This record gives sequence, structure tokens and C-alpha cells, in this order.
Amino acid sequence: MMSKRRQTVGVQIAAALAVLFIFVMFYFPEGQDRTSVFKPLMADTEESQLIPDAMEAGFLENERNHQQAAAVKYDRANAVFVVLARNRELNGIRKSMRQMEDRFNRKFNYPYVFLNDEEFSEEFIALTSSLTKGQTFYGKIDESMWGYPSHINQTYAAECRKNMQDNKVIYGGSESYRHMCRFQSGFFFRHPLLETFEYYWRLEPDIEYYCDVNYDVFKVMKDNDFKYGWTISLTEYMATIPTLWETTKKFIAAHPEYMETGPESLREWITDDNFKTYNGCHFWSNFEVGSLNFLRSERYIKFFEHLDKVGGFFYERWGDAPVHSLAVALMLKKSEVHFFNDIGYKHNPLMHCPIEGYLQKSCHCNKQENFDWNNWSCATRYKKIHPEFIWNEHTFKNKTSPFIPTPGTII
Repeated sequence: MMSKRRQTVGVQIAAALAVLFIFVMFYFPEGQDRTSVFKPLMADTEESQLIPDAMEAGFLENERNHQQAAAVKYDRANAVFVVLARNRELNGIRKSMRQMEDRFNRKFNYPYVFLNDEEFSEEFIALTSSLTKGQTFYGKIDESMWGYPSHINQTYAAECRKNMQDNKVIYGGSESYRHMCRFQSGFFFRHPLLETFEYYWRLEPDIEYYCDVNYDVFKVMKDNDFKYGWTISLTEYMATIPTLWETTKKFIAAHPEYMETGPESLREWITDDNFKTYNGCHFWSNFEVGSLNFLRSERYIKFFEHLDKVGGFFYERWGDAPVHSLAVALMLKKSEVHFFNDIGYKHNPLMHCPIEGYLQKSCHCNKQENFDWNNWSCATRYKKIHPEFIWNEHTFKNKTSPFIPTPGTII
């Protein structure tokens, strides 16, 4: 039979521990072993035996519930990396994926869609899927997306390729390059593997990423209603697109309802003489982050179909970069297009390297090699019509900090 004195001691110890428990929960950081605070008070004495085992069990249960409540599952955007590659480009893709994972995606685990006009090899699938914790999907492109449409005269197309090759036009003699440009211009976003996604980030073989990106790029796109993001702009080789502008002007005249013509328009970026000619400025599409819904929209699809009927993808060598860029400049507002200044990126031979000191702290590129203000770049023209296109430090932190996952978030 327990004496009243011992019962009183037991009650007093239990009450003291209850007070201490509340103190520890509020004043000790989550990472510290809170139970260690109780160990000196839990010596194996006669009085300690009076403390019910349920008290410690209850403490541990409360601790587990607290940790589980703090661990919030991360809600990703409905977004994906898009990779167009062949089996022989495996090593180049592995290099690019390793960079993307290290700089950005290991924090977010977004999925990848790999597309090829041939079947992917088992080796390609094994060695790419092993580089990421995100899901990976592999698809073959059929002839409706990678082939000649019925209205193309293939004999004439071959003659055009030969003529361009003789004149030393870059990729002028390549048939597969033309299929690729047409696919990227009008079909990649319609592939079945991409039909459920809203945003994409294009990834190519053998590229370099130089800066840590700690915020969710896709959520910044969605939250700000950005429909297109870029890092490098330059002028096109005009010998590859001799009739693209005249063809585009006919579409503008036929469909003024699709055009953005107000003060938010980017139209002046693509012409230096009031729309008489195209100056060749385009976003380098080997890096682009964009809205798949914009590309699936009626206005963009109609524009692509208009270009495709003329045959310039095969009779000339129209690239997806000027096609995307013309659509963006004509149809979107300045506020819907974003320059990712903080993402250091290189696709040989050109590099975007942020020159601002606060961004350089997260990068390892040489700012002296930054292409932005080179004579071949179109960033100077862009700045004339959109002076605030480069975020300052305050704006950058304001826009990105809400999309940095908090400690304890389950990705």
C-alpha cells in the first residue's frame, strides 16, 4: 500500500514534468531531441516509478503528431521537362539531366517526357531514369508529327536542300533538322504524353546550367500568368527564312483578332522599320519555359497551320525559334513574357550569365562571357520596349521567395 507522502511526491513530479513538457515544446527547436531534457529527471528512483508509463508514451505520441503536422506534402505545378533526343545522344542528355537535377530538380522532382522518332533503347531508358527521383516517360513520335504532309513536293524539297547546302547555309542540307523544326513548332505540345500537362521546360543535350535555382520555376510561371520564359535572344540567319516574314504578315492581316496591339505589345521588338521587314530577333528556343495551353490555343494553332501550308519548313529552313518568337511577340503581352536572368545557361557557343552580384553568389559562370549585350544579341532591342524586363534584387526576392519549399516539406 502506497503511503500518502509517496503519492503526493508522485503527483508533484508528474505536475512538474507536465509544465516542463509545455516549456520544451515551445522553446526547443524541432531538430533537437526534446526527450533528452527529461532524462536527468527520470532516474531510476523509487519516486520515479510513481510516474505512469503513459505519460512518456503520451509525450512521444504528441511529438510524432507535431512533426507530422509540420511535414507538409509539396504541391507541384502541373509541369514537365520535355526532351527530344535520339539514342545516340544519351551521354549528352545524361550530362544535361545531371545539371538540371543538381541545380534545380532534386528539390522538386518534376517529371520528364522523352520523345524520339525511333524507339528508345533499354540502355537509354535505364540510364536516364536512374538520374532523377521524378517520373520518366518515353514516347515515339509517329509520322503524322514527324514526316512530310501531303501538300509537300518532296522532289522540290530535296532540290531546295541541295541548293542551301551548296550555299553553305547552316543545316541547309539536313532533312532531319527540318522535321525537327516542324515538330517543335507545331506538334510536340500535342503529343499524347504531354496532353495532361500545363507547363513545360525544354531540355537539350550537352547544355550547361551554372546557377542554383532554389524556387519553383513552374509555380512562378503560373502565379504570374507568364506564358513564355527565356534566357538568350539573338538574330536569325536570314538565309534560312527568306519568306517567313511575308507569310507572317498575311496571317496578321487575316487575323487581327489574334494580335496584341496595345501598349503591352512586343511587336516592335521584331521589326526596326515599322513592319516592313523582320529584323530576325528571336528567343533561343533550346531554353524555353512555357505554357502548353498557349501553344494549344486556337490563335497559335492557326498560325502554325498557316505557315505549314506554305511549305517553308521544307522549301526553306524555318526554325522553331523564330516561329515561337513571332507568335510570342505578336500575340502575348509584355507582362506574360519573362526573362530568367537568374538562370545561368549555356548552349554552345552562347552563354547567359547573370552579372548582378546578388545572383552571382549562386552561380559559377564567368560574367565576362555573358552574351546579353553582344552585338548579335537582341536584349538591347528588348530593353528599349520593356525597360523593366530585368528584375532588381527586391523584385526577384519578392517574386521567388513564396515558392521556396519550407524545411520539413515532403517533396
